[in-house]
Amino acid sequence: MGTLPAPIGQETASQRLTDLIPPEQWSVYARFITETAGKDIPFALGGGLAVSVYSAYVRNTKDMDIYLREQDSRRVIEITRELGFQEYTEFPYDPTWSYRSARNGYIIDFLWRMLNGKASVDETWLTRGWELRIRGVSLRVIPVEELILSKLYILKMDRTDWPDILSLLYAQGVGLDWERLLSTLGDDRPLLGSVMNVLRWLCPGRACRFPESIWAPLGLLPPTSSHPEVDQSRLALLNAEHLFGELP
Repeated sequence: MGTLPAPIGQETASQRLTDLIPPEQWSVYARFITETAGKDIPFALGGGLAVSVYSAYVRNTKDMDIYLREQDSRRVIEITRELGFQEYTEFPYDPTWSYRSARNGYIIDFLWRMLNGKASVDETWLTRGWELRIRGVSLRVIPVEELILSKLYILKMDRTDWPDILSLLYAQGVGLDWERLLSTLGDDRPLLGSVMNVLRWLCPGRACRFPESIWAPLGLLPPTSSHPEVDQSRLALLNAEHLFGELP
């Protein structure tokens, strides 16, 4: 099967975000992070920046997704106001499961429950992911499994997050806590199976390294081909070369 590239590690991910987020943008985020951490309120990074942490699909955005428990949401909103953040209402959001604030043009989205009600943020979301250090500031990231879960149900006419999931599975799928992820999904496992079917078509060699026990619960037969690692001709059909990139 060849040699599997070394997985992305926390040190590499810390440096990646340090390089990715400009100092002026990070200074806005860091004020919130240090102030909230100092009050012992647990929270963790999700969204596009978390995808950049765990995969080779690296991109910056002008927003940061922060996950927290609903019981802490009022206190966190108060902290943002004290720090000079203002509620961002240019684009509507649902206040029953989120809050959006901005300072100097940089947005922080706070989320404590999934839009479809599938799951609420709990200690697992906030304690089991990687801990990074960026310009001297510590920041926890939600676990890969919860990051996949948060993106799996976003399949709209104008947006889908399944490309993010493909990147995450390619980079981290071999070592995922599949038992926990599949248990959380329950009857929705075939939804993830749809993404996995695309992944094994694009990356048969990588899919072959996933645990054999996961395929039946996903409604799929185990992959039979271990070559190539990534099928470049199929990748070109989707113009999706950016999804996998170069792993360290």
